Amino acid sequence: MKPLLPLTLLALVLTSITPPMLTAADAPAPKPAIDPRYEIPATDDGLPGTGPIRRYEWFRKLWSEKRTAWAKRVAQDQGSVVFLGDSITQGWGNELERQFPGVKLANRGISGDTTRGVLIRMQEDVLALKPAAVVLLIGTNDLEEKATPEIIAANLKLILAALKQHNPKMPIVLCQVFPSSESKKRSAADIKKVNTLYAAAVKGDAQITFIETWPLFANAAGDAKSEEFPDLLHPNKLGYAKWAAALRPVLATLGFVETTPDNFAMESGFSSLFNGRDLTGWGFKTNNFDGQTQSPDGRYVAKNGRVIVTTPPEGSRIQQLWTTRKFDGNFTMKLEFRATPNADSGVFIRQPQLQCRDYPLAGPYKQLQHYKAQDWNEMVVVVKDGIAHCTCNGEVLEAALKVPPTGPIGLEGDRGQMEYRRIRIRQDQ
Repeated sequence: MKPLLPLTLLALVLTSITPPMLTAADAPAPKPAIDPRYEIPATDDGLPGTGPIRRYEWFRKLWSEKRTAWAKRVAQDQGSVVFLGDSITQGWGNELERQFPGVKLANRGISGDTTRGVLIRMQEDVLALKPAAVVLLIGTNDLEEKATPEIIAANLKLILAALKQHNPKMPIVLCQVFPSSESKKRSAADIKKVNTLYAAAVKGDAQITFIETWPLFANAAGDAKSEEFPDLLHPNKLGYAKWAAALRPVLATLGFVETTPDNFAMESGFSSLFNGRDLTGWGFKTNNFDGQTQSPDGRYVAKNGRVIVTTPPEGSRIQQLWTTRKFDGNFTMKLEFRATPNADSGVFIRQPQLQCRDYPLAGPYKQLQHYKAQDWNEMVVVVKDGIAHCTCNGEVLEAALKVPPTGPIGLEGDRGQMEYRRIRIRQDQ
């Protein structure tokens, strides 16, 4: 029989193979207990809406974990601008705050969610926050689950009805479903149909601003572009930047961003056609809006140095705002404009209209190299001897547009939102 190990040696051996004791600081943080109120119901019985409710194990887990965590932030997130949707909304991450600094935000996107899923969680996740506004993008996952466009649109109507009933004055920004691909079970034809039904659902509703985010991202075939949607479903950093740029003008009009006056110093010799505060000097030809911050119907709004031609609830409505003053002789006019995706507007030079649009999508000048989508662009109009030479960021729009000897300046609204600022004129020899 071999002699036993000395006690000191045995102690060393045991020490080397015994794991160290974990302290409270070393232990992994326990996951919050899941509140059964925030779990997906086991059946569809008694639930609002129709169509798919996802119950995959991964989705059930994510859905309940996120909702349980959000329930603890209800007091903290009161009065937020709520971004509501699926993985595309969830995917903003910290970029949401970086894109809209100074705005109180609450991201309520859940990866994989459907219109019916959003409808089910409306009260706890959204309405309980008493949101200042809601930005909504939802519907793409319904298509993967083989829901028809009609079912998706019906659920959207219920979502909007719940938001409107909660607060009839709360702004709602509805984004078109983004393009994807047939390979993702989301065909261009189906997405177009959903967006057509969405537009019909909100037509005439001034509480809802509808943004054309489908043409913003779609290629010629109507599918997502791989350079912006690498998996043909989720936007990358470039895609999110374009979405943020599309939202920013609307959020500015609603008063959430760009809330300070535009302190612009005019060049020598120019006089302003817009005082930056109200519509003094402008009207509908038969009247004027001196001292008023908006036209009686709210289509034209003066705010923080901008004349805003707001998105018409009808989807498209032609209207014209004119200076009460007429301009004859030779002159140079300068202004800046910013358009939401596919917006259509125009600048009247005495009488003829110069198309002012989101040119890459709405035309007619689709080949401009220096146009900045959803950003400010400079338009310069030089009238000499009855001919107007018109440029955008230095590129020629019209080289020789014939104009009458005298007449006012006009701003037209048709589709989408268009903003004008720094409108100024100089009489030339």
